Amino acid sequence: MDELKKYIKVLQEIGFDEIFAGDMMENQEDTLKEKLKILEQLKKELENCTRCDLYKSRTQPVPGDGNVNARLMFVGEAPGADEDRQGKPFVGRAGQLLNRLIEAAGYKREEFYITNVNKCRPPNNRTPTIEEQKACFPFLEKEIEVVNPKVICCLGAAAARAFLGRPVSITKERGQKIYWRDKILVLTYHPAYVLRNPKAEDTLFKDIKMAIELAYSED
Repeated sequence: MDELKKYIKVLQEIGFDEIFAGDMMENQEDTLKEKLKILEQLKKELENCTRCDLYKSRTQPVPGDGNVNARLMFVGEAPGADEDRQGKPFVGRAGQLLNRLIEAAGYKREEFYITNVNKCRPPNNRTPTIEEQKACFPFLEKEIEVVNPKVICCLGAAAARAFLGRPVSITKERGQKIYWRDKILVLTYHPAYVLRNPKAEDTLFKDIKMAIELAYSED
């Protein structure tokens, strides 16, 4: 690696800066276009999805949103009423709290990718069943494959259950690194829970900061 860096430095010293910059920008642009294309195809698949009964009561599916090159992905359990109406994840009161805590940590929502395990709102905002999660999980897996985050922050026990395949106690398991495939999972409370239990806000903020720090760490 050191020899490669020296070689690139020599080429840059003799006037190859523009070539490297141009090639790099062109490659990044091509990669971005390909990612957006795949996610657009995923959105169309969701619009026609009948894998579980949730499609029967939804207004529209709610795919993920945000930076497709994000190092950190936030994953909730499912859309709520506001999300079902607007077609975008975390736009209601819970989403506003998440945005505020991300900004308090020194970042913006747009720097990350935000999505849910299930893309359709369950009736009366009930928790998705295990079968419903399994039916929708391949769509989330495709989002993870495309975005390729280093860290996934699971917002709530239902989201964590979808990844780990078992019941999860956020109170007992939050605040630690859990490895899932080649990703790091950070488990924390869902913002909607914190709206009902304001004393948990400091803990949620602490976990969000931990997830961000892990995402941008070099190791």
